[in-house]
Amino acid sequence: MKFTEGMWLLREGIRIDWMSNVERLDIEKDTVNLLLNKFQRHRGDTLNSPTVSAQVTSPLEGIIGVKLVHWAGGVDKGPQYKLNSASGHAKITHEKTKKLSYASGPLRLDINTAPNEMGFLFSGTNGKLTGHCFRSIGYVGDQTTEKSRWGDGIFFERQGYMLAELDLGVGEKLYGLGERFGPFVKNGQSVDIWNEDGGTSSELTYKNIPFYISSNGYGVFVNHSGKVSLELQSERTTRVNISIPGEELEYFIIQGSTPKEILRRYTALTGQPSLVPAWSYNLWLTTSFTTNYDEQTVTSFLDGFRERDLPLGVFHFDCFWMKSYQWCDFEFDTEMFPDATGYLKRLKDRGLKISIWINPYIGQASPLFKIGKENGYFIKRTDGSVWQWDLWQAGMAVVDFTNPAACAWYSTHLSRLMDMGIDSFKTDFAERIPYKNIQYHDGSDPVRMHNYYALLYNKIVYETMTNRYGKSQSLLFARSTAPGGQAFPVHWGGDCESTYEAMAESLRGGLSLMLSGYIFWASDIGGFEGTPPPALYKRWVQFGLLSSHSRLHGSSSFRIPWIYGEDCCDVLRDCVKRKILLTPYLLAEALTGHREGTPLMRPMFLEFPEDLSTYSLDTQYMFGSNLLVAPVFSEEGKVTFYVPRTPEDTQGSSSSSSSSSSSWVSWFDHSKTYESGRWYTETHGFNTLPILVRPGSVTLLNPKLKAPQDDALDGLEVLVNGKLAGEVKVEVVDPAKTHETLQTVIVKPADSGEVVAVFSGHDDAKIKVVWIGH
Repeated sequence: MKFTEGMWLLREGIRIDWMSNVERLDIEKDTVNLLLNKFQRHRGDTLNSPTVSAQVTSPLEGIIGVKLVHWAGGVDKGPQYKLNSASGHAKITHEKTKKLSYASGPLRLDINTAPNEMGFLFSGTNGKLTGHCFRSIGYVGDQTTEKSRWGDGIFFERQGYMLAELDLGVGEKLYGLGERFGPFVKNGQSVDIWNEDGGTSSELTYKNIPFYISSNGYGVFVNHSGKVSLELQSERTTRVNISIPGEELEYFIIQGSTPKEILRRYTALTGQPSLVPAWSYNLWLTTSFTTNYDEQTVTSFLDGFRERDLPLGVFHFDCFWMKSYQWCDFEFDTEMFPDATGYLKRLKDRGLKISIWINPYIGQASPLFKIGKENGYFIKRTDGSVWQWDLWQAGMAVVDFTNPAACAWYSTHLSRLMDMGIDSFKTDFAERIPYKNIQYHDGSDPVRMHNYYALLYNKIVYETMTNRYGKSQSLLFARSTAPGGQAFPVHWGGDCESTYEAMAESLRGGLSLMLSGYIFWASDIGGFEGTPPPALYKRWVQFGLLSSHSRLHGSSSFRIPWIYGEDCCDVLRDCVKRKILLTPYLLAEALTGHREGTPLMRPMFLEFPEDLSTYSLDTQYMFGSNLLVAPVFSEEGKVTFYVPRTPEDTQGSSSSSSSSSSSWVSWFDHSKTYESGRWYTETHGFNTLPILVRPGSVTLLNPKLKAPQDDALDGLEVLVNGKLAGEVKVEVVDPAKTHETLQTVIVKPADSGEVVAVFSGHDDAKIKVVWIGH
């Protein structure tokens, strides 16, 4: 939210009390408490003037939090994000009336405590990161809202906001803030952290995360579950302005020598990303939204996939598996599915996993509405009645997941569906959550619950699944989320149009989410709204099968490939089989993501932070550590991409090393090489796109796999690009338990000049090596 009119003036009706002085402080173990006030000329200035209490803490090494409070008398109704913490790592020194220094690992906060010279300076090993300088911590009073009534006299009130403004350096770039579909670099944008169902072509988004990464070596997490407003170089061109309605604001500065280290610390704070079952990496096919779902139609599609040798792993039933006006009643529409149990069994006999669509709403026509009303399972209005509206389902109510009994009731219906053979749930919606004139069972603040609700929804569904299947075989397909939601994967990009522009904006959204603590992401292949032309369909297939998860899904038209032409089948077949043979590589990269917070789909600067040319790239990405992908976003197949510089002797993940004498090599043509630090423009047909193999990399493949969950060791190969600087160890992950490893492969140069690969401890068990680029 903007409060100013340029550098000197405030908006009409706005006043800001700026903190300029550290009045006093005290130190208690790892915590520093400060009392901040306005400019002090004499003791009389302490009267009729607000203060802000500041508390400095460090939940984990390399992270420092600052909590700013104007009035402390409020009732905290929650909800609060769950954060991990430890103690004993902070170091505090204090020179009275001069400076207080607070250090947490490589991160340091220096606070100027000289009279009327208050300033906060965060620094790392290479100097200043950010901080607060002149007029950057304040309390805002807005008298233009309904809260202000002149007749109240001396008790006249203003809507209050806590305001913190963090410095930006020259050339500093900002990223993240959840899945945002606009410009990838966030400088110059105004962002409200507020979940909305807005599609992919607006400033609104389903996944708002109040966390951004700076190119200057730090991240900022705002620990507030309600609306957070950020002006990212859009109000003061030298600052990020953060404001929250109310009386307090807490943020954490997260230091990292690399962007990956920032993500590692952020996910250590907010929660490790969970892993997903191997079968989920296969192709998903949905019934689409409003299309026909009857068994004859679906069976004809599945037969078509089998006849054309198109691998398929998951079949998904979208909304109309239930009777209209009754979403959700968790019952198959008997007119469309007279034998739902038998139907599902016949699908599973084909080797398919089954997913179905749900949401957290109950239409008034649903038999479950009466039960929910009588038992208090729904969000209520302040007068005790059920909150309802007609915007989605007629008279629908919203399940109150703060009520343990409502959670148990909801979970029972999910369990019944799993008894029928359901393997996964698409948890749609959770953005259209009311926040005015309502009450929750546990008394939570409705405004702060608006975003947080998505966590409760996904959590109850995910935990119901893990109680049945275990974590290694459980996943959702979720649209909404909030900080910590990386524990309940997977998330997809929401409703996009069937255009090249929408495909590009989907990628921008995915890459932004990947910089927000999430490691898995998918888009609707072909676009959700409209019907894609055959060329776009094939280009999106190429891109979608080089995403962590791949789903053919549309609204009013099917995404069956032969509808768009038999040549589309050829493209889909090649892309799916390529992804399946990459399964050992993807599982290893996902395990790294679970441990470190590093996503499968990576913005280029995340993998190559030393190359300044990578920081603005948003039409290409790294798929894991070793593969550069540049999707084609044009009808004629023309694509321009940048090949990054790879630093010498850099040790990346366990599946990569580097060698200065190697070049990037085309996945499709091993004789075609690319020089680091250069731009290339190419024109591709539909059987190729730019996929480049990183110099000095070691990538596990298995061309023998028919499905991702098959035996990982039988048929295992190693793709090596160029000379290796030394021995490389790569983990082979167990497809049945994706958090465990089966074997470690050791790849090393041999005395003969070749490259050899063996299982650890079994030098006689040679693994086939495909050596390119040497």
